[in-house]
Amino acid sequence: MDREEALALLHANLKSENLRKHCYATEAVMRRLARELGEDEETWGLAGLLHDLDLELTGNDMSVHAEKAASLLAEKGAPAAMVDAVRMHNAEGLGLGERTTVFQHALAAAETVTGLIAAAALVLPDKRLAGVKVSSLRKRMKEKAFARGARREVILECEQAGLSLDAFLALALECMQEISDQLGL
Repeated sequence: MDREEALALLHANLKSENLRKHCYATEAVMRRLARELGEDEETWGLAGLLHDLDLELTGNDMSVHAEKAASLLAEKGAPAAMVDAVRMHNAEGLGLGERTTVFQHALAAAETVTGLIAAAALVLPDKRLAGVKVSSLRKRMKEKAFARGARREVILECEQAGLSLDAFLALALECMQEISDQLGL
């Protein structure tokens, strides 16, 4: 599957523009992580783009979310590691146990940090990613009430993927700033 096919699949299954933007942000972060870690950029990027492919199909039911996406990707011939990482990004909801591979940890951390970064931009007066700083993200990580859905323990899985928290926050912020027009931030 190439990116054009992946975009068509995403757009056919996700109508929410906000969910699509979340997927674009996750793709950008995953592509950069793949480069940093010497992994396959296309596979990792497509995993980021398609990880929430089934959210509208499953009605946001976390007890089944990611299972349908993984099945759709397997049917399309996606690599097994990609299918596995997509399924495991919701390991908690599916009752699958802990993530164990670098790919699994990277996808879970990447898709979660995008929410923290977007929330940090949205509280700024101009609501732009350009004004977000790594130091403010680090502080926001400590505020449990801020961006509650961005589970800090999942973001910290970046360390199991081989990056310090500060390096991961800087990388993810930079990636999202590079596509800020596409994200509307």
